[in-house]
Amino acid sequence: MSNTENLKESIHQANVTVHRFEAKYYEAIHPEVYSKKEQKRIISTLKTADQLITDNHKRALDFGAGTGNLTGKLLGMGYNVTAIDISAEMCAILKNKFKQEIADEKLVVINSPIEAVDLKAGEFDLIACYSVLHHLPDYIDTLQRLSGFLKKGGVVYIDHEASPFYWKDEPNPISNIVKLFYFHSNPILNILYFQMAGIKLPSIDYTLSDYWHKKEHPLDHTLVRAFFKKNFEQSKRVDYYQHATWIGNPLFYLYKITCKPEMSYWIAKK
Repeated sequence: MSNTENLKESIHQANVTVHRFEAKYYEAIHPEVYSKKEQKRIISTLKTADQLITDNHKRALDFGAGTGNLTGKLLGMGYNVTAIDISAEMCAILKNKFKQEIADEKLVVINSPIEAVDLKAGEFDLIACYSVLHHLPDYIDTLQRLSGFLKKGGVVYIDHEASPFYWKDEPNPISNIVKLFYFHSNPILNILYFQMAGIKLPSIDYTLSDYWHKKEHPLDHTLVRAFFKKNFEQSKRVDYYQHATWIGNPLFYLYKITCKPEMSYWIAKK
């Protein structure tokens, strides 16, 4: 097995292991996903993606579905959903959360890596991924696979990935100081919240599971842009500021005024 193949397998296994431990804590320890402002933003962005679809038959694929962050919203928008995740523990929570929707054949849950998924070409109107690309061994190959499942006139929505500005220094020293203090204050505030709420956090190593969320090898938006330009009719990246704490961070608005957005989403129409 080549070094590349070894790395891919290691990333897969790291994600299986991490999410085995994290699954039951996931919604409690990720305010950057489940804060009220972020949830409101996701719903608004999903609606934007939905409105772009031509001849929408309301068939959605939620890839990397986790415990159902997007799945529940898509069901609420009237979609029949196929939810895929590599974590058996995440899928178990998802199935338990949406028992009735599964019984009503509105939801299918598949526990599998993307490489082993066998779905029909052009089956879906909307394919959605939230906080997924940076976990994958090969995110461009995955986009290629997913695009095959999308119909002509369908839309891909990819959210919660580090923006091109995340790891870069700001253009002036004051902005860099604000960014440094803001980024360091977020985990401190969350730890204080977890202590007050009595939440005991497991010790988890994210080194390989979040492989493309690293300064040494960040997710490359130029590759994503090139992929969409080649295979899709239109695409757009939007950069945004993330609310990453359960307790409001007083530095947030200063950070927003002085620094570039740290997160991005993509919407692309085939």
